[in-house]
Amino acid sequence: MTKLTRRHVLAATAAFGASAAAVGMPSTARAAAPVAGKQVAGFYRYKVGDIEVTVVTDGANRLPVTDAFVTNVKKEEVNAALAAAFMEPGFFIGPYNPVVINTGSKLALVDTGTSEAAFVSSKGATGQLMTNLAAAGIDANAIDTVIISHYHGDHINGLLKADKSLAFPNAEILVPANEHQYYMDDGNMSRAPKGRIEDVFKNVRRVISGDVLKRLRTYEWDKEVIPGVHAVGTPGHTPGHTSHVVSSGAAKVYVQADVTHAPYLFARNPGWHAFYDQDPVMAEATRRKVYDMLVAEKMLVQGFHYPFPSVAHVEKSGTGYREIPVLWNTAL
Repeated sequence: MTKLTRRHVLAATAAFGASAAAVGMPSTARAAAPVAGKQVAGFYRYKVGDIEVTVVTDGANRLPVTDAFVTNVKKEEVNAALAAAFMEPGFFIGPYNPVVINTGSKLALVDTGTSEAAFVSSKGATGQLMTNLAAAGIDANAIDTVIISHYHGDHINGLLKADKSLAFPNAEILVPANEHQYYMDDGNMSRAPKGRIEDVFKNVRRVISGDVLKRLRTYEWDKEVIPGVHAVGTPGHTPGHTSHVVSSGAAKVYVQADVTHAPYLFARNPGWHAFYDQDPVMAEATRRKVYDMLVAEKMLVQGFHYPFPSVAHVEKSGTGYREIPVLWNTAL
């Protein structure tokens, strides 16, 4: 029997190290790798009956919470709600999530995000739609319809590329008739208050012009926009703000645009008046009506400013509502 001593073990270890080096084996583990430094492409698909929906993130903005952020409550209350939702107090993270609807006969984009120009100015934080569409295998040239919910910049600016050419050159652009009429009325523009509302008018006139205007057609509330997509009037956020019900067979999803913004603030507290609601009293009434319906009918909701992939069920919670995000499904 061979008696192993500490000297024998050390000698054997050294010999193995030398032989490993001789045949090119690494003598130590090399687990280190460079950090990626960026997030993966953002898109998610689910089915509504026979219709395929692809949620495509345009990124997210970061805004400071000031006294004016919610006009009828103090910022301390807003910050407490953010902390309760495990968010950073003092800042509001606003995601942007357009959706592509593939009905089989139509390939429609609902809202367009903040634009390629915003990608540059925000250093990639927003304006990601075109990149993520490509990652999702969706050719911008194949989109035949763009459906606009309302005329705020994060919903229309992406109609134009950074060079001001059409981002979706083969698409018909469908907009709510009363929204278009309101913002294209010179009298309304002349009466717009200085500041944010005046700036919205100016941006609308910048985007809704030229080649965009040539491809534009208006649609009415309570009518089908394209097969499987029904327009629903949800005013308050803007005068012609519109939501859309996507349905196939018995399946439905309510694409709400900005009925609420971040649900952990404005669904849970439907009485809060966000500074970007043009008529906050009407917006609150619309919000309560829509969310009572969603609860009663147990209908899925797709929220433009919900956390990605921004689709959820909702339930009553105290004096407001709580979102229940759908589980990530690996199969369609």
